[in-house]
Amino acid sequence: MKFDTPAGQNPTDRLAVIGQPHDRFEAKLKTTGTATYAYEHHDVVQNVAYGHILGAAIAKGRITSIDTRLADAAPGVLAVVTHRNAGPLGVGGFYVQRMLAAPEVDHYHQAVAVVVAETFEQARAASSLIRVDYARTTGRFDLAEQLDSAPVAPQMPFGGPTETHVGDFEPAFAAAEVKVDETYTVPDQAHAMMEPHATIARWDGDRVTCWTSIQQMNWGTRDLGLILGIPRENVRLISPFIGGGFGGKGTVQTDLVLAALAARVARRPVKIALQRPIMFNNTIHRPKTIQRIRLGASRDGKLTAVGHESWSGNLTGGRTEPTTLSTRALYAGPNRMTRVRLATLDLAEGNAMRAPGEAPGQMALEVAMDEMAEKLGMDPVEFRILNDTQVDPEDADRPFSSRPFVECLRTGAERFDWNKRNARPGQVRNGHWLIGMGMAGAIRGAPIAKAGARVRLDRQGVVTVETDMTDIGTGSYTIVQQTAAEMMGVPLEKVVARLGDSSFPETPGSGGQQGAPSVTAGVYAACMKLREVIAQRLGFNAAEAEFIDSEVRSGNRSVPIIRAADDGDVLVEDSMEFGDLAKRFAIQTFGAHFAEVGVNAFTGEIRVRRMLAVCAAGRILNPKTARSQVIGGMTMGIGAALMEEMAVDKRFGFFVNHDLAGYEVPVHADIPHLDVHFVDEVDPVISPVKAKGVGELGLTGVAPAVANAVYNATGVRVRHYPITLDKFLDRLPAMT
Repeated sequence: MKFDTPAGQNPTDRLAVIGQPHDRFEAKLKTTGTATYAYEHHDVVQNVAYGHILGAAIAKGRITSIDTRLADAAPGVLAVVTHRNAGPLGVGGFYVQRMLAAPEVDHYHQAVAVVVAETFEQARAASSLIRVDYARTTGRFDLAEQLDSAPVAPQMPFGGPTETHVGDFEPAFAAAEVKVDETYTVPDQAHAMMEPHATIARWDGDRVTCWTSIQQMNWGTRDLGLILGIPRENVRLISPFIGGGFGGKGTVQTDLVLAALAARVARRPVKIALQRPIMFNNTIHRPKTIQRIRLGASRDGKLTAVGHESWSGNLTGGRTEPTTLSTRALYAGPNRMTRVRLATLDLAEGNAMRAPGEAPGQMALEVAMDEMAEKLGMDPVEFRILNDTQVDPEDADRPFSSRPFVECLRTGAERFDWNKRNARPGQVRNGHWLIGMGMAGAIRGAPIAKAGARVRLDRQGVVTVETDMTDIGTGSYTIVQQTAAEMMGVPLEKVVARLGDSSFPETPGSGGQQGAPSVTAGVYAACMKLREVIAQRLGFNAAEAEFIDSEVRSGNRSVPIIRAADDGDVLVEDSMEFGDLAKRFAIQTFGAHFAEVGVNAFTGEIRVRRMLAVCAAGRILNPKTARSQVIGGMTMGIGAALMEEMAVDKRFGFFVNHDLAGYEVPVHADIPHLDVHFVDEVDPVISPVKAKGVGELGLTGVAPAVANAVYNATGVRVRHYPITLDKFLDRLPAMT
């Protein structure tokens, strides 16, 4: 099916199942511990062996010798795989990291060997017997040292242009009546998902099947094939449940490659889970950014110049962090400039982490907007409303498909009692606590991609949907079920969703906030085809037939839908492809975040007291699961604002706090009640289902709202995340 004109009225508009707050399908499985994750498929293969990865002890250099003799002779050891016996290995189509030092070492904890043994304990013990000698070379580990030399990043398929110009920014900024020119830093951040990267691999001849934890099946089969040098069709990936990803499991990581490689060398099925301390330096992360924001405005508050320059670093050939995406789309302004520079660093690869680009970009932009509002003497909400735009700021002929940004701002201000905020910083006190309120706008792209589904009606009246879409804790199973139930007019309990198998019809998977709109569009296409076949079997005109209450109806005639399967299951498959609407319209999601914090006037301790997110993301398919996504993003944003930082040892080139003891993330005590409100809208331009993704919108704008609240509480502006007390304690106002 092709979607190339805005959607009109269709079966999803009944909202009998779609749009309702249904419990997640897998909730009971997860809360009772019976959902099966990658490492827990104990019954799928027999005689499984265990792999343990040894990571490089240097950050840059070369392996000069590697002695595995003691490991080879250790009890239970079946194989030791290094660059000497691994065979040629390529790289994938998205990550540039090499999965095995061969013999060059690109970054600390890059895998140098994997030991395969009968038990995990034997493999781990044997790995400690491997003797590796290195020739260390000088590495580059400090982004700040390369600000003057880093070139403009090369153009990549994702992230938009790395340099843009509209109007004439430099003279407009120089002539502006009011200016902000500040630099902000966002440190390296870790995905820190609960479930570690894990894989079980089994070869059957020249075909490999892997039970793994991966977000995007289509990229996974492609990339594993490229790395191992085998046809993509010889790879099958199975991932029914994923214990969190946030982009860190977007495609193939070390566990998957080395499990498959080890299983091929050992001639046994092999299972590997990355030990937590190796994950931070071995897999991808959100890279550090240094961002310079320049805003120019007239005294009446209109932006006249908008400039955003950003620096990030990566391995050779790696991607930049596209921090300027938000700046290019969120506010009006006739003279604009964005530029993203990319340095070469010898740290683990920087790549996609929840809302790549927008999340760290808004951590700078939305603080700069707060600073400009203060200089103008304007309310931060009203300042943003004044600079709203209904067309793409870079192309006046390209309207937004929908843009209720102002509604988000006004609704949030009303619901949060924003009018009670004291605009003068450091004035509100409650005992030893300084109280402040802050807010930030939010924007996140709304991409969508071709997606397919296979749908079957059986003799029991059950509709089964199969698609390779994954569920990373987002509720994919449930919204797939809801879409099929709505389309076929059957109760939710009569729909079975089977996900996370690369042998099922292809979708873009869970990533980039495109999973929900894409997969539901694919299910819509398959169900429309199933409706046609069922109507034909039952003697109805498909264009006139309605599917309601498990019946097919037209005029005064109705037939139970189950009758269509009397002679056997009805099985169809289709996909949704998309035309050029995304080029004709700017398609985005919008929001506004509000925060109230308390800062202890003596210790500098920061406590978030309450938060509100107002989100506009098209039709909300399931308010309950969508709210969970947003409060998860808000929690993540609090972490980014106040505590998350991967500390780099700039002498030896590694992330020092590479575990969940040293890398701090929010816990229950850090998070108050979080309020979420969804703006009532549909977007007929994105798909027939009229829904957009929302999970990443819930993160963008959160950290700067907290940062702005801290400033309002204390009068101390911290521009370098995370906002830890050492950065402002000596500047707190005196208590009287």
